[in-house]
Amino acid sequence: MFSKSRVNEPGQKPDAPEAPKPAESTAPKTSTDFTPSQPKAKPPASVLSADLTIKGNLKTTGDIQIEGTVEGDIRAHLLTIGEGATVKGECMADDVVINGRIVGRVRGLKVRLTSTARVEGDIIHKTIAIESGAHFEGSVQRQEDPLSQSGGVTRPTAKATSGTAAETKAS
Repeated sequence: MFSKSRVNEPGQKPDAPEAPKPAESTAPKTSTDFTPSQPKAKPPASVLSADLTIKGNLKTTGDIQIEGTVEGDIRAHLLTIGEGATVKGECMADDVVINGRIVGRVRGLKVRLTSTARVEGDIIHKTIAIESGAHFEGSVQRQEDPLSQSGGVTRPTAKATSGTAAETKAS
């Protein structure tokens, strides 16, 4: 309904012709000039459902939420072990949240055992939180870089055999 009048703009004469636009605005853009309007959204965590059993190793740079059973090693950015989940193998991630059961070594920058967690094996961490009610049998070792394979504990990963928990605890 209203429009801006050029009559009152400084430096512009009422009867002067409009200045031409710069040539670069009319030039076609190349593929290197493209800039996304929004940052790339982080994909949601991969969820392994409660009725799923996997025998083998899992490796991703993303997030994984385990609700079923995994027999093998897991590597991820954020690893969440659900309350009804069981993992038999080594778990390695930047952040590890354990609500269920792990039989094997856990390596993480941040490791959290909730009140429903059951861990039989060693935990190598930079920071750790263990809630009241969590069950843990094994050793705990703090390292500046727990994700590196070079230093630290070199014992083999605990497997689901009889006496594993007692052997780990006795060491």
